[in-house]
Amino acid sequence: MAQPLVNVIRGNLVESQHWGHLAVTNREGKTLFSLGNPNVVAFWRSAAKPFQAIPLVERAGIEKYGFTGSEIALITSSHNGEPEHLKTLRNILDKLGLAESCLQCGPAFPMHTASAQNLIASGEKYAPAHNACSGKHAGMLALALLLNASLEDYIKKDHPVQQEMLKVIGEVCSLTPEQISLGVDGCGVPVFALPIRSMAMAYARFSLPEGCFSPARAKTLQIIRQAMTSHPYFVAGTDRLDTLLMETTKGRLVAKLGAEGVYCIGMVAEGTGLTLKIQDGHSRAIGPVVIHVLKRLGYLTEQEFHQMQHLYRPILRNHRGDEIGHLEVAFAM
Repeated sequence: MAQPLVNVIRGNLVESQHWGHLAVTNREGKTLFSLGNPNVVAFWRSAAKPFQAIPLVERAGIEKYGFTGSEIALITSSHNGEPEHLKTLRNILDKLGLAESCLQCGPAFPMHTASAQNLIASGEKYAPAHNACSGKHAGMLALALLLNASLEDYIKKDHPVQQEMLKVIGEVCSLTPEQISLGVDGCGVPVFALPIRSMAMAYARFSLPEGCFSPARAKTLQIIRQAMTSHPYFVAGTDRLDTLLMETTKGRLVAKLGAEGVYCIGMVAEGTGLTLKIQDGHSRAIGPVVIHVLKRLGYLTEQEFHQMQHLYRPILRNHRGDEIGHLEVAFAM
Protein backbone atom coordinates (compact mmCIF):
# COMPACT_ATOMS: atom_id res chain seq x y z
CA MET A 1 0.00 0.00 0.00
CA ALA A 2 1.18 3.51 -0.76
CA GLN A 3 2.10 5.78 2.12
CA PRO A 4 2.02 9.57 2.57
CA LEU A 5 5.27 11.06 1.29
CA VAL A 6 4.73 14.82 0.88
CA ASN A 7 2.43 17.30 2.59
CA VAL A 8 1.21 20.38 0.74
CA ILE A 9 1.00 23.13 3.34
CA ARG A 10 -1.16 26.24 2.94
CA GLY A 11 -1.16 28.55 5.94
CA ASN A 12 -1.06 26.25 8.95
CA LEU A 13 -2.96 23.36 7.37
CA VAL A 14 -2.11 20.31 5.30
CA GLU A 15 -4.19 21.07 2.23
CA SER A 16 -3.32 17.89 0.34
CA GLN A 17 -0.89 14.97 0.28
CA HIS A 18 1.11 13.04 -2.27
CA TRP A 19 1.38 9.30 -1.56
CA GLY A 20 3.70 6.82 -3.15
CA HIS A 21 6.31 4.07 -3.06
CA LEU A 22 10.09 3.97 -2.89
CA ALA A 23 12.65 1.18 -3.16
CA VAL A 24 16.39 1.19 -2.52
CA THR A 25 18.14 -2.03 -3.54
CA ASN A 26 21.54 -3.55 -4.19
CA ARG A 27 22.64 -5.09 -7.49
CA GLU A 28 21.02 -8.43 -6.62
CA GLY A 29 17.66 -6.76 -6.03
CA LYS A 30 17.73 -7.06 -2.24
CA THR A 31 15.66 -4.28 -0.70
CA LEU A 32 17.83 -2.12 1.56
CA PHE A 33 15.16 0.48 2.36
CA SER A 34 11.58 1.01 1.25
CA LEU A 35 8.48 3.14 1.67
CA GLY A 36 5.08 1.86 0.64
CA ASN A 37 5.30 -1.22 -1.58
CA PRO A 38 8.70 -1.81 -3.28
CA ASN A 39 7.07 -4.41 -5.53
CA VAL A 40 4.43 -2.11 -6.98
CA VAL A 41 4.39 -2.23 -10.79
CA ALA A 42 4.70 1.05 -12.68
CA PHE A 43 5.69 2.25 -16.11
CA TRP A 44 9.40 3.13 -16.16
CA ARG A 45 8.77 5.99 -18.57
CA SER A 46 11.80 8.16 -19.36
CA ALA A 47 13.88 6.78 -16.50
CA ALA A 48 14.51 3.79 -18.82
CA LYS A 49 16.31 5.97 -21.39
CA PRO A 50 19.90 5.26 -20.28
CA PHE A 51 19.29 1.56 -20.86
CA GLN A 52 17.55 2.18 -24.19
CA ALA A 53 20.85 3.66 -25.37
CA ILE A 54 22.68 0.36 -24.81
CA PRO A 55 22.07 -1.21 -28.28
CA LEU A 56 23.31 1.94 -30.01
CA VAL A 57 26.58 1.91 -28.07
CA GLU A 58 27.06 -1.85 -28.36
CA ARG A 59 26.66 -1.68 -32.13
CA ALA A 60 29.51 0.84 -32.31
CA GLY A 61 27.21 3.77 -33.03
CA ILE A 62 29.48 6.19 -31.16
CA GLU A 63 32.43 5.28 -33.34
CA LYS A 64 30.48 5.22 -36.59
CA TYR A 65 28.84 8.60 -36.09
CA GLY A 66 31.42 10.29 -33.88
CA PHE A 67 29.00 11.10 -31.09
CA THR A 68 30.35 13.30 -28.30
CA GLY A 69 29.67 12.93 -24.58
CA SER A 70 27.06 15.69 -24.63
CA GLU A 71 25.32 14.04 -27.59
CA ILE A 72 25.20 10.68 -25.78
CA ALA A 73 23.81 12.46 -22.73
CA LEU A 74 21.10 14.07 -24.89
CA ILE A 75 20.14 10.64 -26.25
CA THR A 76 19.39 9.61 -22.63
CA SER A 77 17.63 12.87 -21.83
CA SER A 78 14.31 14.44 -21.11
CA HIS A 79 15.74 17.80 -22.09
CA ASN A 80 14.37 21.28 -21.46
CA GLY A 81 14.35 22.37 -25.09
CA GLU A 82 16.86 25.13 -24.38
CA PRO A 83 18.96 26.46 -27.28
CA GLU A 84 21.99 24.28 -26.45
CA HIS A 85 19.77 21.19 -26.35
CA LEU A 86 18.36 21.97 -29.79
CA LYS A 87 21.82 22.68 -31.18
CA THR A 88 23.10 19.33 -29.89
CA LEU A 89 20.07 17.48 -31.23
CA ARG A 90 20.64 18.98 -34.66
CA ASN A 91 24.31 18.00 -34.50
CA ILE A 92 23.21 14.39 -33.94
CA LEU A 93 20.80 14.48 -36.87
CA ASP A 94 23.45 16.08 -39.10
CA LYS A 95 25.86 13.25 -38.27
CA LEU A 96 23.12 10.78 -39.24
CA GLY A 97 22.36 12.67 -42.45
CA LEU A 98 18.72 12.97 -41.39
CA ALA A 99 16.21 15.83 -41.25
CA GLU A 100 14.19 16.82 -38.18
CA SER A 101 11.11 15.59 -40.03
CA CYS A 102 12.34 12.02 -39.38
CA LEU A 103 11.61 12.45 -35.66
CA GLN A 104 8.29 10.82 -34.75
CA CYS A 105 8.07 11.97 -31.12
CA GLY A 106 5.45 14.60 -31.92
CA PRO A 107 5.70 18.37 -31.40
CA ALA A 108 5.81 19.78 -27.87
CA PHE A 109 6.59 23.05 -26.14
CA PRO A 110 9.99 23.23 -24.43
CA MET A 111 9.89 22.21 -20.77
CA HIS A 112 12.01 25.28 -19.97
CA THR A 113 9.62 28.18 -19.33
CA ALA A 114 11.86 30.93 -20.70
CA SER A 115 12.63 28.91 -23.84
CA ALA A 116 8.92 28.28 -24.39
CA GLN A 117 8.17 31.99 -23.95
CA ASN A 118 10.92 32.93 -26.39
CA LEU A 119 9.54 30.44 -28.90
CA ILE A 120 6.07 31.98 -28.64
CA ALA A 121 7.47 35.51 -28.92
CA SER A 122 9.40 34.56 -32.05
CA GLY A 123 6.27 33.36 -33.79
CA GLU A 124 7.94 30.03 -34.51
CA LYS A 125 5.80 26.92 -34.09
CA TYR A 126 6.85 24.30 -31.58
CA ALA A 127 8.11 21.16 -33.28
CA PRO A 128 9.27 17.59 -32.57
CA ALA A 129 12.78 18.95 -31.94
CA HIS A 130 11.44 20.83 -28.90
CA ASN A 131 9.98 17.61 -27.48
CA ALA A 132 11.83 16.48 -24.33
CA CYS A 133 12.19 13.01 -25.90
CA SER A 134 13.68 14.12 -29.21
CA GLY A 135 17.18 13.05 -28.15
CA LYS A 136 15.99 9.52 -27.48
CA HIS A 137 14.27 9.45 -30.85
CA ALA A 138 17.45 10.62 -32.57
CA GLY A 139 19.22 7.72 -30.89
CA MET A 140 16.53 5.34 -32.12
CA LEU A 141 16.97 6.63 -35.65
CA ALA A 142 20.72 6.03 -35.36
CA LEU A 143 20.08 2.46 -34.23
CA ALA A 144 17.64 1.92 -37.11
CA LEU A 145 20.38 2.98 -39.53
CA LEU A 146 22.84 0.56 -37.90
CA LEU A 147 20.26 -2.24 -38.22
CA ASN A 148 19.45 -1.32 -41.84
CA ALA A 149 15.86 -1.08 -40.66
CA SER A 150 13.03 1.19 -41.72
CA LEU A 151 13.04 4.78 -40.46
CA GLU A 152 9.33 5.27 -41.09
CA ASP A 153 7.96 2.97 -38.38
CA TYR A 154 10.77 2.81 -35.81
CA ILE A 155 8.31 3.66 -33.00
CA LYS A 156 6.24 0.47 -33.50
CA LYS A 157 6.66 -2.27 -30.92
CA ASP A 158 7.49 -4.96 -33.51
CA HIS A 159 10.20 -2.83 -35.20
CA PRO A 160 13.77 -4.18 -34.79
CA VAL A 161 14.75 -1.06 -32.81
CA GLN A 162 12.01 -1.58 -30.24
CA GLN A 163 12.57 -5.32 -30.08
CA GLU A 164 16.25 -4.76 -29.29
CA MET A 165 15.35 -2.30 -26.57
CA LEU A 166 12.80 -4.64 -25.00
CA LYS A 167 15.40 -7.42 -24.95
CA VAL A 168 17.99 -5.16 -23.28
CA ILE A 169 15.51 -3.87 -20.69
CA GLY A 170 14.78 -7.48 -19.72
CA GLU A 171 18.47 -8.26 -19.43
CA VAL A 172 19.37 -5.34 -17.18
CA CYS A 173 16.38 -6.08 -14.94
CA SER A 174 16.74 -9.91 -14.93
CA LEU A 175 13.28 -10.26 -16.47
CA THR A 176 12.09 -12.01 -19.59
CA PRO A 177 10.35 -9.87 -22.22
CA GLU A 178 7.14 -11.73 -21.34
CA GLN A 179 7.37 -10.42 -17.77
CA ILE A 180 7.39 -6.81 -18.96
CA SER A 181 4.06 -5.23 -19.81
CA LEU A 182 4.06 -2.65 -22.58
CA GLY A 183 2.18 0.59 -23.01
CA VAL A 184 2.67 3.59 -25.30
CA ASP A 185 4.75 6.49 -24.02
CA GLY A 186 3.94 10.17 -24.48
CA CYS A 187 6.36 10.29 -27.42
CA GLY A 188 4.78 7.30 -29.18
CA VAL A 189 7.26 4.48 -28.47
CA PRO A 190 6.71 1.41 -26.27
CA VAL A 191 7.12 1.96 -22.54
CA PHE A 192 7.91 -0.75 -20.01
CA ALA A 193 5.97 -1.70 -16.85
CA LEU A 194 7.81 -3.57 -14.10
CA PRO A 195 8.24 -3.54 -10.31
CA ILE A 196 9.96 -0.43 -8.99
CA ARG A 197 12.34 -2.74 -7.11
CA SER A 198 13.52 -4.04 -10.49
CA MET A 199 14.07 -0.47 -11.70
CA ALA A 200 16.14 0.27 -8.58
CA MET A 201 18.17 -2.90 -9.18
CA ALA A 202 18.89 -1.80 -12.75
CA TYR A 203 20.18 1.55 -11.48
CA ALA A 204 22.29 -0.24 -8.86
CA ARG A 205 23.84 -2.23 -11.72
CA PHE A 206 24.18 0.95 -13.78
CA SER A 207 26.14 2.50 -10.93
CA LEU A 208 28.50 -0.49 -10.69
CA PRO A 209 28.09 -2.80 -13.70
CA GLU A 210 31.31 -4.79 -13.30
CA GLY A 211 30.52 -8.38 -12.37
CA CYS A 212 26.85 -8.08 -13.29
CA PHE A 213 27.29 -8.19 -17.07
CA SER A 214 29.84 -9.17 -19.67
CA PRO A 215 32.91 -6.90 -19.81
CA ALA A 216 31.60 -5.42 -23.06
CA ARG A 217 28.22 -4.49 -21.58
CA ALA A 218 29.82 -3.19 -18.38
CA LYS A 219 31.96 -0.92 -20.56
CA THR A 220 28.87 0.23 -22.46
CA LEU A 221 27.12 1.18 -19.22
CA GLN A 222 30.21 3.01 -18.04
CA ILE A 223 30.26 5.03 -21.27
CA ILE A 224 26.58 5.99 -20.95
CA ARG A 225 26.88 6.80 -17.24
CA GLN A 226 30.03 8.85 -17.77
CA ALA A 227 28.34 10.85 -20.52
CA MET A 228 25.41 11.64 -18.21
CA THR A 229 27.48 12.57 -15.16
CA SER A 230 30.04 14.56 -17.17
CA HIS A 231 27.38 16.45 -19.15
CA PRO A 232 24.38 16.65 -16.77
CA TYR A 233 22.99 19.80 -18.38
CA PHE A 234 22.18 17.75 -21.48
CA VAL A 235 20.28 15.11 -19.45
CA ALA A 236 17.72 17.69 -18.28
CA GLY A 237 18.68 21.39 -18.12
CA THR A 238 18.51 24.58 -16.12
CA ASP A 239 17.32 24.09 -12.51
CA ARG A 240 16.19 20.50 -13.14
CA LEU A 241 16.68 17.94 -10.37
CA ASP A 242 18.57 15.43 -12.59
CA THR A 243 21.11 18.05 -13.60
CA LEU A 244 21.48 19.57 -10.14
CA LEU A 245 21.96 16.22 -8.40
CA MET A 246 24.70 15.18 -10.79
CA GLU A 247 26.36 18.60 -10.77
CA THR A 248 26.17 19.07 -7.00
CA THR A 249 27.60 15.61 -6.23
CA LYS A 250 30.17 15.89 -9.06
CA GLY A 251 28.89 12.70 -10.65
CA ARG A 252 28.72 10.64 -7.47
CA LEU A 253 25.04 10.13 -8.32
CA VAL A 254 23.47 9.38 -11.70
CA ALA A 255 19.84 10.49 -11.88
CA LYS A 256 16.96 10.35 -14.35
CA LEU A 257 13.38 11.54 -14.27
CA GLY A 258 10.46 9.56 -15.61
CA ALA A 259 6.98 10.94 -16.26
CA GLU A 260 4.05 10.39 -13.88
CA GLY A 261 6.14 10.73 -10.74
CA VAL A 262 8.87 8.18 -11.48
CA TYR A 263 12.46 8.93 -10.45
CA CYS A 264 15.60 6.77 -10.46
CA ILE A 265 19.08 7.25 -9.02
CA GLY A 266 22.24 5.14 -9.00
CA MET A 267 24.92 5.68 -6.36
CA VAL A 268 27.98 5.51 -8.62
CA ALA A 269 30.58 2.87 -7.70
CA GLU A 270 28.46 1.72 -4.72
CA GLY A 271 26.10 -0.72 -6.43
CA THR A 272 22.97 0.85 -4.93
CA GLY A 273 19.88 2.07 -6.76
CA LEU A 274 16.77 4.05 -5.80
CA THR A 275 13.39 4.29 -7.48
CA LEU A 276 10.48 6.50 -6.46
CA LYS A 277 6.91 6.40 -7.75
CA ILE A 278 4.51 9.16 -6.73
CA GLN A 279 1.10 7.53 -6.89
CA ASP A 280 -0.80 10.52 -8.30
CA GLY A 281 1.95 11.17 -10.84
CA HIS A 282 2.71 14.74 -9.71
CA SER A 283 6.36 15.60 -10.25
CA ARG A 284 6.38 18.38 -7.65
CA ALA A 285 6.60 15.75 -4.89
CA ILE A 286 9.79 14.16 -6.25
CA GLY A 287 12.39 16.65 -5.02
CA PRO A 288 11.45 16.64 -1.32
CA VAL A 289 11.28 12.82 -1.14
CA VAL A 290 14.47 12.10 -3.10
CA ILE A 291 16.58 14.72 -1.34
CA HIS A 292 15.30 13.65 2.10
CA VAL A 293 16.05 9.97 1.53
CA LEU A 294 19.47 10.66 0.01
CA LYS A 295 20.41 12.84 2.98
CA ARG A 296 19.15 10.38 5.61
CA LEU A 297 20.93 7.44 3.95
CA GLY A 298 24.18 9.38 3.76
CA TYR A 299 24.32 9.95 0.00
CA LEU A 300 24.29 13.75 0.30
CA THR A 301 26.67 15.77 2.44
CA GLU A 302 25.42 18.69 4.56
CA GLN A 303 26.80 21.13 2.00
CA GLU A 304 25.16 19.30 -0.91
CA PHE A 305 21.89 19.11 1.02
CA HIS A 306 22.05 22.86 1.63
CA GLN A 307 22.54 23.49 -2.10
CA MET A 308 19.33 21.55 -2.83
CA GLN A 309 17.14 23.37 -0.28
CA HIS A 310 14.97 25.14 -2.85
CA LEU A 311 13.95 21.73 -4.24
CA TYR A 312 13.75 20.04 -0.83
CA ARG A 313 11.24 22.54 0.59
CA PRO A 314 9.69 24.22 -2.45
CA ILE A 315 7.85 27.46 -1.76
CA LEU A 316 4.30 27.82 -3.10
CA ARG A 317 3.25 31.19 -4.47
CA ASN A 318 -0.02 32.57 -5.78
CA HIS A 319 -0.51 34.45 -9.05
CA ARG A 320 0.62 37.68 -7.38
CA GLY A 321 3.91 36.09 -6.38
CA ASP A 322 3.03 36.01 -2.69
CA GLU A 323 4.40 33.12 -0.63
CA ILE A 324 1.37 31.15 0.54
CA GLY A 325 2.76 27.74 1.52
CA HIS A 326 5.33 25.06 0.91
CA LEU A 327 5.91 21.34 0.40
CA GLU A 328 7.44 19.17 3.11
CA VAL A 329 8.15 15.47 3.58
CA ALA A 330 5.44 13.56 5.46
CA PHE A 331 7.51 10.61 6.72
CA ALA A 332 10.30 10.02 9.22
CA MET A 333 13.42 7.91 8.78
